[in-house]
Amino acid sequence: MRGEPLLRVEDLAFGYGARIVGAGVGFAVFPGEVLCLLGPNGCGKTTLFKTLLGLLPARAGRVLVEGESVARWPRARLARTIAYVPQAHAALFPFSVREVVLMGRASRMRPFASPGRADHAAAEAALAALGIGHLAERVYTEISGGERQLALIARALAGEPRLLVMDEPTASLDFGNQARVLGQIRRLSARGLGVVLSTHDPGHAFLCADRVALLREGALAGLGAPAEILTPESLERLYGVPVAVVPLGGGAGTVCTPRLP
Repeated sequence: MRGEPLLRVEDLAFGYGARIVGAGVGFAVFPGEVLCLLGPNGCGKTTLFKTLLGLLPARAGRVLVEGESVARWPRARLARTIAYVPQAHAALFPFSVREVVLMGRASRMRPFASPGRADHAAAEAALAALGIGHLAERVYTEISGGERQLALIARALAGEPRLLVMDEPTASLDFGNQARVLGQIRRLSARGLGVVLSTHDPGHAFLCADRVALLREGALAGLGAPAEILTPESLERLYGVPVAVVPLGGGAGTVCTPRLP
């Protein structure tokens, strides 16, 4: 996994206009690695993601991909390299799942061009990789939330990116679909993709992440392996409530739960 990082963030400051939301943030993501970002509401996770995606300019510091600053990259090149997976949502138009996934090829197509053979092949490969080929002809607005989330991941994968940025990919999903999405994230990283994801459940980091970054008030409050960083003390400092961290037997993972006052 180690070697040259796919993504490196150096002393990054980020925000909106004159308002600085976070500063001094630095981390790296290697090919095949999952980095999980944890933090309370309002800590700057979304603003950080928008800066990584080039939607907001860095206020200070640098974002580098494979050692090269992306500050002057054309939007199309950045979109081909870093794909964004939003939270599952219901689209307004009744596209088929195949059509939604095919939209992920937009960054690799000429303006106003129609999808070609290579684009359709990439979309079919992404559907197969996520195990949702049987949903290809289904209407996207009529499938379940978990299926929509997998379709959005397939859409990102169809663009053949090197890095996935995922904003709370398990939000609003039921217990089973959360497990399916986290399992797919592990499989994608095993194929060599770098993944940065945010979640509100520290237990998810134990399930799918190689490393975890804690963001509090726009600054890094911890960075390292989940077992080292996600302690009762660090989680209480992060969220302001007592937290129990309980390893489960038989390699079943670790449960993090707040202690009610």
